[in-house]
Amino acid sequence: MTPSLASRSLCLPAAGLPWSVLRNYSSASVKEKEMRSAVCERTELLEVLKARVKQLQAGNVPEMTVNKVELAPLVNDKYQDSLWKEGAPGPAEEQPAPRGRAESPAQLSAWVEKSKKEVRTRQLKVERKLSIAASQLAVGGQAKAKAKGKVKAKAKAKGKVKAKAKAKGKAKAKAKAKGKAKAKAKASKSLKKPKAEVAATSSWGPTASRSVCAHSKPRKPRVAAVKEGAKVQRPWRAPGDKESNHRRILQQTVQSSLECFLFLQQPEEAETFLLMYHNSPAKRRLLNVDAYNIVMRSWARKGCLQRIHRLFSLLESAGLQPSLDSYAAALECMGRSQAPARDVRRCVKQLKNDGFVVDELFQKCLFEEDEKEKVLRAIRIIKPKYQLPPPPSPKICKSSLLRAFYSRKTMMPYPKLDFSVQELKERFQQQLEMELDNTVTIESVESTKPLTPQAIKARKLLATLRSQWHDSILQALQKSKHNMSKLPIASGYNILYPYLCLLPDEEYVAIMLQALNTFSPQGESLAVLARDLGSKVYDRYVTQRKLRSRQLEKVKKVYKGYISLLARSSRPHKYLPREYWEKLVVEAGFGPSLNLKDCSWPYVILMRLGMHLLELLVQAVRVPRNILNPRLEPRLIPVLYHIYSFRSTWQIGLIKPHPIFSQLVSDAAETTLTFNSSAIPMMCPPVPWTSPHFGAFVLNDTKLMRFVDGAIQHQLLLEQCPPVNLHPVLDALNQLGNCAWKINQPVLDIIISIFNDKGNEKLDIPPPISEAPRPPAAPGNSATGNKSHKHELLLCKKKTAEMHSLRMDALYKLSIANYVRDKVFWFPHNMDFRGRTYPCPPYFNHLGNDVTRAILLFAEGRPLGPKGLDWLKIHLINLTGLKKKNALQERLEYANEIMEEILDSADRPLTGRKWWMNTDEPWQALACCMEIAKASRSPDPAAYVSHFPVHQDGSCNGLQHYAALGRDLIGAVSVNLMPCSVPQDVYSAVAQQVEEFRKKDAEQGLKVAQVLQGFVSRKVVKQTVMTVVYGVTRYGGRLQMEKRLKEMEFPEEYLWEASHYLVKQVFNGIKEMFSATRDIQNWLTESAKLIAQSGQTVEWVTPLGLPIVQPYYRSKATVLNCSMQTLSVKTFNNDQKPDTVKQKNAFPPNFIHSLDSTHMMLTALHCLRQGLTFVSVHDCYWTHALTVDVMNQICRQQFVALHSEKILQDLSKFMVEKYCSPDREMRALWQHKLMEQLSNVPKTGTFNLKRVMNSTYFFS
Repeated sequence: MTPSLASRSLCLPAAGLPWSVLRNYSSASVKEKEMRSAVCERTELLEVLKARVKQLQAGNVPEMTVNKVELAPLVNDKYQDSLWKEGAPGPAEEQPAPRGRAESPAQLSAWVEKSKKEVRTRQLKVERKLSIAASQLAVGGQAKAKAKGKVKAKAKAKGKVKAKAKAKGKAKAKAKAKGKAKAKAKASKSLKKPKAEVAATSSWGPTASRSVCAHSKPRKPRVAAVKEGAKVQRPWRAPGDKESNHRRILQQTVQSSLECFLFLQQPEEAETFLLMYHNSPAKRRLLNVDAYNIVMRSWARKGCLQRIHRLFSLLESAGLQPSLDSYAAALECMGRSQAPARDVRRCVKQLKNDGFVVDELFQKCLFEEDEKEKVLRAIRIIKPKYQLPPPPSPKICKSSLLRAFYSRKTMMPYPKLDFSVQELKERFQQQLEMELDNTVTIESVESTKPLTPQAIKARKLLATLRSQWHDSILQALQKSKHNMSKLPIASGYNILYPYLCLLPDEEYVAIMLQALNTFSPQGESLAVLARDLGSKVYDRYVTQRKLRSRQLEKVKKVYKGYISLLARSSRPHKYLPREYWEKLVVEAGFGPSLNLKDCSWPYVILMRLGMHLLELLVQAVRVPRNILNPRLEPRLIPVLYHIYSFRSTWQIGLIKPHPIFSQLVSDAAETTLTFNSSAIPMMCPPVPWTSPHFGAFVLNDTKLMRFVDGAIQHQLLLEQCPPVNLHPVLDALNQLGNCAWKINQPVLDIIISIFNDKGNEKLDIPPPISEAPRPPAAPGNSATGNKSHKHELLLCKKKTAEMHSLRMDALYKLSIANYVRDKVFWFPHNMDFRGRTYPCPPYFNHLGNDVTRAILLFAEGRPLGPKGLDWLKIHLINLTGLKKKNALQERLEYANEIMEEILDSADRPLTGRKWWMNTDEPWQALACCMEIAKASRSPDPAAYVSHFPVHQDGSCNGLQHYAALGRDLIGAVSVNLMPCSVPQDVYSAVAQQVEEFRKKDAEQGLKVAQVLQGFVSRKVVKQTVMTVVYGVTRYGGRLQMEKRLKEMEFPEEYLWEASHYLVKQVFNGIKEMFSATRDIQNWLTESAKLIAQSGQTVEWVTPLGLPIVQPYYRSKATVLNCSMQTLSVKTFNNDQKPDTVKQKNAFPPNFIHSLDSTHMMLTALHCLRQGLTFVSVHDCYWTHALTVDVMNQICRQQFVALHSEKILQDLSKFMVEKYCSPDREMRALWQHKLMEQLSNVPKTGTFNLKRVMNSTYFFS
């Protein structure tokens, strides 16, 4: 493969979500592009010829993927029918030079001019193989041939191999022409055939029902037999691995395109699009029953029953069995058109023949608009007294950890918020209006600066230019759409066209202009910009879809009732938020389902759409060259440029604004910032999570589980999980999200004043770019000087870029905080794939840095009580980092000793002695000083109402979980699981152990041990000890040690040897102290390695019932050829091979993270039962000063309860059942090894877990 096609990986975070895009090398030079394109084509031709030889040798192999990446067509119109050209070619098509795969079975048959019957037999055989291999896809339509036919097909296939070899060089052109003619004749015949079938089955006769069943029933045992046989083989490798991922992407793309036609109310176009795939046997495998159902729904809304009859016939001809949704669409259509009872009766009869029950239509189907009412109307044509089935009785979580929590006997009324019903209604309306607008424009905290004449002039210029840009972008968009619309669906159709019609043109223009306003002078990654633009279009589409489906009307109605659970003026209810919401939804009865049918777009489509909008933006936006300098010629130049840059060793595309534009924006010093509404905290309590698809914001689409862009495994796992198993997780997220917040205004004002006064790096307030170091003056002509100058220039540019990034991050956080300074607000929560929770708004939340946490207060206040003021003082000393090794009482005494400094900091933070500035967390320390000052000066400190959050931190929490799992006595002592009079410090303990090893070696004459005298300290070992729990290797640990030793000016000649020696001793020290911990870690690592080598990803279920899968695959990339550059987009699917190294290295830390999230959720739920305010930052728990003691008790109780479960034994049992065959005779050799590994659970020590209950410093 040429360098221009070599994929490169790049990690680009955006809005708190990690993701990966692969980018291939390219060049800005046209000449070089042409040369590389020629080389590319020659290389591909060679690979295709090689594949052709392999294919002829293989005989039965229908097609081969040659390249490691899927190549989109290298043609001028880069979007033209990507589905046609990337999919497997059908018999009715003549393909251009193959791109990345050999010819299809249909083309091969044309070469040897076999009969039509033989071609069809072979096609069916191929489809059956693919169907069995990819068991997730529909199994129908690909196994029609009977046993006798199979034998014939095999004989014919063998004959075909010989025929192919003989006919290889004979009259290719003539054969192709004939083959094409035959294919066309066949295609036209297949188009006509369904019409005859429609006539035969339009009355919903029993024949159609029987024929569908006849196709479906014999298939199941064959699939089962193949699956059983597969277990004997080694791999369990994902079948069809080289092409199934690409096929899945294409399948998703087909369905999302059909959803677009459904939304646009274009059933004719939807059906034409569907037939384009249905009428090609090779393309038909991209269709499943859901694709046909979408088109059925389109016609059902028009009341066209004949069209739905035809689609049922098409389903049958494809070998697919109608689903419950198929019958729902048919009955909806009958309800709309008042169909005769005869038709309804036959439809219901066929539904029952296919194994369904009428009640299931209303229990399992999701409806939009008035679909549910129309289905009911159709049923009542034949059953006038039919009533909707009663809702299923709510299931109760059976987890032993939460049996008492979910018991109705012990249930307490849900805590009330300090708002009336009317106030919460008004807040809901504010939130709704904000989400309907999609964006929120707020005043920047820099707006207090005086307005200069230069700024006024620049703002006027920008306003004029933006008006012109709006018109030019609109014109470019409309022209692009017009050109696309000329192409018929059947030939040269542009797959992006329906996606550009979903919103009004003005909305696309607004999205592009918003992106233009946020450009950094240093440029933005093209891939990030494309992803963001595509995502914004998708988010607005989802909002419009919720409006169109009347979902919003129902949400408003249900939320109005939900308010009574939270408002202080309503009566108490013994329900959890999820339970109460579900109760209200059932009572609402008719109307749309609140869980919309899945309408997610494939990641490739998001990127294609974003790239198209970005290209329009770059082409359309121009500025006069002489706008800032009248002496220059007045010609128009682009505002945005596409350039290439390097990040690490990977070349990436950037979009960089012209310096003229950057100068204008800088001079204008505009005082507003625009954010997506999902980036702002909510103005009302979040909608409770009730399923993986519904919760958090009112309209904004939010996923329950965050994952890498393009990955779908987590969502599939959540959908397959029984809903009751997710209740604890959903209830914990709802509890965290229902915590109301407000702003600490005095602290915010001080921070803003420093921010606007050139910042302060020591206090973590980034300075403006004007404070960036100036580039050095150019030296003389010496070569050494020029090289040094270039290096300094590069460092200056890097520093400027970093300063701009930090400054903008702080500006966003402070501006959002200032926007909500007088408001009460909420942070809806979701989680990552391990169950760790995060607030949804990405910029401003309590997971932020010291500055952000200092300006947040609980909206609810509680009196300090008898011990509250003491806890505030202890919390302050914890924030300083000064007395980590001292007992709590000593910390309290120290706080009382320095009371004068505390009060001085509170009264004169910027003019006094500034004691607070010299602490570990200065801004939180200042906020705490102010709170202590107010409380201590109040007439009765115990009665003082405090809104201040007090933190309790876990002591090296990962090692705490390991020590508890292994009942490690020495380890438990070192991480404070055992009661002690003073806190134990695991880092100091390891450092002491390493020093003892060093002394012994030094006495024996080891040189490196002698050189290290005086260098072994807590600081040197801390990072390595901390990261051992997260799977750090000896190599990584050595690098950490080397860095620490460099900081201590250690002799450089011994650096490598010393760091290598130290990391070895640290690992030995940890092994001695945490013997069971290392055994567990090794067991987890080795188990994951064997599982990944078997072709499976590592999965497990947390003690709360949350299913987890590790999303690490040897991901393939789909190459998007766009006019600006080529992008290789990583996609992640569970039919790809797992990345063994990542799977094994990540399993131990991910498993521990899933346990710490479980402990946090248990604590959150039991704090709710006690009426406490509770939030967390992973292993740091927050509550009011009054309730710290109660929270500490709950925290310890739940840790003991969690680790009293048989966690490792349950994990072993789960993995044995999942990954090992239950039949010993069927078990392969590698499975015996895996079985032995998974069953061999590490032995545990003698530590008594109940001692944790009395450990003061477990969390402190």
